[in-house]
Amino acid sequence: MKALSKLAIRNLSKTFEADDGELVKVLDSISFEIAEGEFVSILGPSGCGKTTLLRIIAGLLRFSKGEILIDGTKVSLGHNRIGFIFQQESLFPWRTVRGNIEFGLELQGITPEKRSKLSDSMLELIGMTEYQDNLPHEISGGQARKTEMARSLITSPDILVADEPLSNLDAQTRNFLQEELLRIRERTNSTVLFVSHNVDETVFLSDRIIIMSNIPAKIIAEYTIDIPKPRDRTSAECLTYRSKILEVLREEREKMLEERPTQKHPASI
Repeated sequence: MKALSKLAIRNLSKTFEADDGELVKVLDSISFEIAEGEFVSILGPSGCGKTTLLRIIAGLLRFSKGEILIDGTKVSLGHNRIGFIFQQESLFPWRTVRGNIEFGLELQGITPEKRSKLSDSMLELIGMTEYQDNLPHEISGGQARKTEMARSLITSPDILVADEPLSNLDAQTRNFLQEELLRIRERTNSTVLFVSHNVDETVFLSDRIIIMSNIPAKIIAEYTIDIPKPRDRTSAECLTYRSKILEVLREEREKMLEERPTQKHPASI
């Protein structure tokens, strides 16, 4: 018997209301599955609905049609089985690194003793023990991203979804955090769904890459990155995947430019 997928998205659609009141379909029958422990990235044109898809999967936004299953069980709006790392920094400026990491545990009513034990493990995992009493303005951007990652993981979510979490960092820090993300994922065996605009980044990180079209978004291509990890981002194998994916995105961008005069967009997708 085939093992259940960790995450299954089946015929998922989402329709928004445009500024003029017309209904606009953003996601059109999106279907894919992710195995337990798999790292899957989503690429696509700006504004194609990648963030909308992540927010729906995380239970933060209602979908119009379809279904979402985690371990074979349907989930809906408001479920808490996903850890979300947002694109914008979201640490509480008045809480220390440890305090930010423990926030979700506090909401769950976990005792201070157990919170401390769990956050000790997370601080060690992300290499931030010596910064545990620092406030967000006292740590670097990369350290802040790792703190947010730990805050998402500490509540033991089934799946971690990340919406361009490294996009606002300099290239050197970004490359370092890509390696850190893989190290942490390997230690925790987390299942990861990752959105990025950076093709090199997704080839370096991913087991599989899904490419979405412009709205109404459909899946137009999928690549299994059959390169052993750790990867050399400058290797011929990585560059070959990069070239293929960039060509798909280029063709979709040209198609989008041709259709732009007739397209409507909701206020935010």
